[in-house]
Amino acid sequence: MRETKRAPVLRLENVSKVLDGKTIIEDVSWTVRRGVHWVLLGANGAGKTTLMNIITGYLWPTEGEVYVLGKKFGTIDLRELRKDIGYVSSILLENVPARDLALEVVLSGKFASLGLYDAPSEEDEGRAKYLLDMMGCSNIADKEFGKLSQGEQQKVLISRALMPDPDLLILDEPAIGLDPAARERFLDKIEEIGSMNSGPVLLYITHHLEEIIPIFSRVLILKDGKVLEKGRKEKVLKDGVMAEAFGIDMEVVRKNNRFFAVRV
Repeated sequence: MRETKRAPVLRLENVSKVLDGKTIIEDVSWTVRRGVHWVLLGANGAGKTTLMNIITGYLWPTEGEVYVLGKKFGTIDLRELRKDIGYVSSILLENVPARDLALEVVLSGKFASLGLYDAPSEEDEGRAKYLLDMMGCSNIADKEFGKLSQGEQQKVLISRALMPDPDLLILDEPAIGLDPAARERFLDKIEEIGSMNSGPVLLYITHHLEEIIPIFSRVLILKDGKVLEKGRKEKVLKDGVMAEAFGIDMEVVRKNNRFFAVRV
């Protein structure tokens, strides 16, 4: 259900997270407004997944306030809020029942479950088939999830995430493990989703500059759990910033509205 339309999709105010005595996220403030798609970029260990777990309510911040879809954490039922958030991650990929059919996996997104335990309506089945077709996967609807290629599995999981018509779609390193051709075909579909009228706001987590496709206009860079830079990608994706973020001298090359890193 879409509510508080004027509120930002996401607002973090001075969010920090300490785990086992170590500060993983430190003083992060971030506002994501409707109609603006963001990339969360950073090296391995920068705190990207921890921050996403806070945003989805699977981790609680040690300090700071979190607002998602206009709702303040601590005042709402997070199980209900998650129904308005689509989430795709490698952890989710590993936990989908391998013998479930692709169509069943998509349908499970309606109920925010892993495995289909509720009876879907005809309307639900129609939407699930539509989403698979949109992702170019209508031919695998009756195949077991565990027998699909990794690229097919990721497209099925995105279809699942779109099943409840979410306001926010979080993609946590969704192209990991894909070969270059499969990755480009996958990114084409992300571009299509981001271009949909009244579609969800996209948050895309990665450590690869080349995955920042044209639909993403903003980038937040994390380093050691802190915000290094954030804003329009043309201003953020600079040689010096990338060198500091990843700990190696590099040149950022722009071609066809895509960005690539070259070591210097």
